[in-house]
Parts: sequence; structure tokens; C-alpha cells
Amino acid sequence: MTRRGIEWLSAAADDPVMCRAVWEDDPRTPCMLPTGRLFDVVTIEQQTGLETFDQLLRKRMPFGPVIADHKAQRVGFLLSFRSEEAFALFLARETQTPPDYRYLSLGSFVVVPGPMPLSGDRYQWLRAPIRRPEANPLRPVALATMLVAACELLARVDRYGEKYPSPAAVHMAAPERPAADA
Repeated sequence: MTRRGIEWLSAAADDPVMCRAVWEDDPRTPCMLPTGRLFDVVTIEQQTGLETFDQLLRKRMPFGPVIADHKAQRVGFLLSFRSEEAFALFLARETQTPPDYRYLSLGSFVVVPGPMPLSGDRYQWLRAPIRRPEANPLRPVALATMLVAACELLARVDRYGEKYPSPAAVHMAAPERPAADA
């Protein structure tokens, strides 16, 4: 995380100076920050969140900082504050049965990793803030779209796994091929 990322993130704290001092003392220390002032957070269960993150990266879609909470097995996507209506609208356009998620806005809190967490830490950045994220109306659209796509992909993988529980089952289901002439 860059200095500008630390400044932006700590500005969300009730006491930004104290937050930065804690991180200067130990940059691994997680911090609980209020949501709804500088950013909102959409949290998703880990498997779906990691697939959503991967698809956003692969498709080069716009998105901001992303947090992983390994103990709770959740992934959090930071959006511009007051993005809930746009996120819900585009999620409803993508599916009639939206996946489970939590939207954290005004009155909620999120634990964010310190600026330099280690690989074994409970809280980690999948994508740390490097500066104040610019407001981008496409972020909630991209997140909603890829969240639904990731859920559909994972459901299909699960169905495939039930139908073919092993490589032998796949081989047995393959159609017979005529023997090649020798």
C-alpha cells in the first residue's frame, strides 16, 4: 500500500492521526473503520468472492480495493459511498435470485488489514488502495455483473462435480470411439 493509500484509508477513521500512528508502529495491525463516509463495502462468501475478484481482474473491469478475511471466509469489495442503490439495481438486472451478500454502509464498520499484512494474517489485501479511488459509476455495475457470473460458474462447476465425481466417471461417460485402422 502506498502512502497516499494509507492517508485515504485512515481518513475514514474516527481519529485518522491515531490510525496512522498505529500503522507506523506496526503496519500489520488491522483497523476497524466506519463505512458510509468514504466508502461502502460489499462482502461475499470467500469462494464466490475470490472468483469474482479473479473475473474482475481477467476482464479488466473497474473495481477498487478488495479485502480478504480468512477466518470469517469472506471477501469485501470497497465501493464509493452511496453506491448501494446502483449495485442493487444492476444486480437485479442480472438475476432474479441474487446471491447472498452484505452491504455495509452508514452505521456499519469493517475491519481492514494494515498497510503491510503478512501471508498468514487473518486480514489481507487482495488489492490494496494506492490512492484515493476515483468515483467511478461503473464499479458497482462491474461488481454486480461479475458477482452473478461467478455464482453461475461455481454452480455449474458443482453440478459437473456431482455428475462426474472422478476422472474415471468422465472417461466412462465418453462416447465410444471407433478403433483407428492400424
